[in-house]
Amino acid sequence: MAAPPTAGAPGRPQVEAPDIDEHGSPIDGKPQVSTRRLFMQLQAFGGCTNVNEVIRAVQAAEIPATVYEDVNDPHGVAVVTWSEQADHFVGPFRQLLNYEPFTTLVHKPQYTMFGRTYSLGYERDLNDWLFEKPIHNATNPDWPWAVWYPLRRSGRFMQLDDAEQRKILMEHGHIGMAFGMADYAHDIRLACQGLDANDNDFVIGLLGKELYPLSAIVQAMRKTTQTSQYLEKLGPFLVGRAVYQNRGDQ
Repeated sequence: MAAPPTAGAPGRPQVEAPDIDEHGSPIDGKPQVSTRRLFMQLQAFGGCTNVNEVIRAVQAAEIPATVYEDVNDPHGVAVVTWSEQADHFVGPFRQLLNYEPFTTLVHKPQYTMFGRTYSLGYERDLNDWLFEKPIHNATNPDWPWAVWYPLRRSGRFMQLDDAEQRKILMEHGHIGMAFGMADYAHDIRLACQGLDANDNDFVIGLLGKELYPLSAIVQAMRKTTQTSQYLEKLGPFLVGRAVYQNRGDQ
């Protein structure tokens, strides 16, 4: 629910508090509204010569997580974890990373990605979109391959009117839906405004059975208006294969 108006100074109009809830499509005329959302973070490391030690540590910590072997670094690993509570990332996850084997690895902060699930307002099942879908995609054993990357839109995109933005995003979305329906690629989309050290806007995770289709969807997106004209920054890309997945108790 939106907060009540805040009283302004004498002679000034009241200030309406912003609506920061998540909204989906109405069901039987009733609005879908949620004050909850899911945070997800990826942390990457080098210098790992035994990934089983990393897996055992993550298992012992009993946190929801997926562990990846990094395709582009023969000693590279990455861990993705999630929670509704931001405290998870400075609590249990931080504690895990401050013990062996992580203290003997080389942290790669350039690959750190942190964001939150969000709605666009037309999701048919808001709970599934915000929670079930991203966790399912991150832990589906049939989709071990992953490409994770951040992106930042240019200021010019935000200056477009809503109708033009929707048209541009629809072009992008149609490609994603086509790859998803063919079971080539499935995504996790996170907003990271104000959360990302490099001022990115979004974090994208592409998941699938094989690696090639994940490359193919990135290639297909290059031709869209959004990517070719309105993206200021894309990447770096973390490419990996899952060697451990645990949904946790989410």
